[in-house]
This record gives sequence, structure tokens and C-alpha cells, in this order.
Amino acid sequence: MLAAAAGVRQAGRRVNPSIGVDLENFAGSGAFRGFNSNETTVFLQQLLEMGGKRAARVGVAEAEAETARARAAVRILDLLRDVQVAWIEALAATAQVRVIEERLTIARQLQTEIARRAQAGRDPAFAESRAKAQLALEQIALERARSAAQTARAVVASYWRGSPNFDLDLHAFEHTPAIPQSLAHSADVALLQADTEAANASIGLERSRAYQDPTVRLGVRHLAERDDVAVVAGVSIPLGVFDTNRDNIDRAYAERSAAEFDLENARRILVRETGRLESRRAATAIEARRIRAEVLPQAKRAVQLIREGFDRGGFNYTDFSEAQRALNEVELRRIEALKAFHLEDAALARLTGRHTKLQVLRKSSR
Repeated sequence: MLAAAAGVRQAGRRVNPSIGVDLENFAGSGAFRGFNSNETTVFLQQLLEMGGKRAARVGVAEAEAETARARAAVRILDLLRDVQVAWIEALAATAQVRVIEERLTIARQLQTEIARRAQAGRDPAFAESRAKAQLALEQIALERARSAAQTARAVVASYWRGSPNFDLDLHAFEHTPAIPQSLAHSADVALLQADTEAANASIGLERSRAYQDPTVRLGVRHLAERDDVAVVAGVSIPLGVFDTNRDNIDRAYAERSAAEFDLENARRILVRETGRLESRRAATAIEARRIRAEVLPQAKRAVQLIREGFDRGGFNYTDFSEAQRALNEVELRRIEALKAFHLEDAALARLTGRHTKLQVLRKSSR
């Protein structure tokens, strides 16, 4: 932004005048031998910009400054989106750790029960081996899940160069609120609008360059032969015979047409992508809620009933293991649905510029 502001100031500067010296009629022949008849002229020369060139340059610089501000807003929203995604990944990994910890606890209890039953002759010896193998698998799964969660927290902490050893509250992750979207603050559309304005300003600049700039000169001439002094003045104007900047003007118009096309296309894409993401977010929210309200209670009840039957000898280890596996899959699927919901919500927030107000608050707090 400082560079853009400096560009605006520089664009408003006038063309520097130039000073020069002409030495004439010396080192010749006859009366002009040596320096007896020489003429020395000291002059000041100034280029006069016509057609509003300076104002057009300022307009282009201001448009470029606005483009720089819009591009900075896009980058900030990209950063906020990346942080939000990293946070969601860490929350999902932490939720998975809790599910696997519960699985491990149940596997330990079951292995102890199977060992007792095997020693009493109620279950075959291979059932105890299977329970021990399952316990080892759950321990490995927990180690892997904890490592993934630690890595995810490290990614989050890297954004503020902090330590990954912090706790996460899953309360917000468990909820799927309906958040209305607004297309009024799309940073991408704003950037393309700024590009279009910059293209308009470039047309004005190229058109101003079609005007020929005269150069005026004012000086003092010393005539050595008579030791007299005289004032001289002059003006020169380029002739617009071969170059009237027509091609640059045509190029500027073509670039504006391209910018307008990109802007209109971006608006259409914004509407389409917003609708698509809102539909997917609504679908994943419904899936997560229904799993929690309908599927998860039934899966837990099935495990409870089989466990009670297992304690009475009505079910075997395989029955309980299958029921527990089904419950675990339901819990993990719900976590994946919640993760998908929040990721789609993060994509919507980035697309629609929901967090633009955070930039405004940041500026006002300075």
C-alpha cells in the first residue's frame, strides 16, 4: 500500500525543466576564427504536457492503488481461509482421537473379559488371541490418530509461531448453524472491478498521449563580437504525422473489454459456486444431524444389547466386535460430515467475503 501511495504522488509530479548552453560561431574561418565572433546562449527549456496527461497519470496511479488494496484484501481472506481450514482439520483430528480412545477403553475391557471367560472355559482360547490382537490394533490406531492431531495443531500454531501443545474445544465443531451469505463483499469481484477501473483509466492516459507536447525555450544570448546581450525564445511542437498513439488506444480499449468480460464471468461464477456450496453445506449439516439423532442412538443401543447378551452367554466375541465396529464407523462418519460442513462453510466465507469486516475492525483499531 505504501508503494501504491508513492506511485500516486509520483504520477502527479510535473516534468522537470532543463537548462542548457549553446556555443555558436567559433573555431571557424575568416571572421569566425577563434572565439572573436562566437555567440553563447544560456537557456531554460520546459516541456508542456497537453491533453491532461498529468491528470490521466494520476488517475491510472489511483486505480492501481485501488487494485493493490483489493488484491491485499484477497490475500488476507485467503490467509483467514487457510487458518480456518487448519483449525477445522485440527478439530476433526481431535474428535477422531476421542472416538479411538473410547474404542481402546472398550477393547481393554473386552480383552480382560475374554481372558477371564477363556480361563473359565466359557470361550475358546483363540477368542482371547483375537481380543489381544484387536487391542494392539486399537493402540496403534490411537498412536497414529494422536500423531495426526499433533501435526494438525502444529499447522494451526505455525500461523502465530506458537506451541502446538494446546487444547481444543469441540463445542463449535459439534454444531452446524445456518449462516446467511451475502454477495455484497466478494473480494474477488472487487478486485476485478478495480482492474476494470484501472483499464478505464489506462484508456484516458493513452488518449492523452495522442496530444503532441510543445517545448518552450527561453534564454540569454551573448554576442562576443559586439559584447551585446539579447533574449532568445523559441517553441517546438512535434508533428503527429507517423504516430498518433492510435494502436495503444485500441489496445487499452481491448484490455478494458477483457476486464469487463472477466468481471461479468466472475459474478456468474460467484452466484453459481455460492449456490453449490450452500447446497452441499446444507446436505452435510442434515447428514450430521440425522446421524446424531437417528443412527447413533440405534448403533449404541445395538452395542449395549449385544454386550448384555454377551455377558449372559447369548452372543459371542464376533457379534460384539461387529456391533462395536459399526458404531465406530457411524461416529467417524459423523465426524467426517461435520468436517465437510465446516470446510464448505470456510469456502463460502472466503468466496463471499464474510470476514471482510475483520479487516475493517483491524484498520480501525490501529
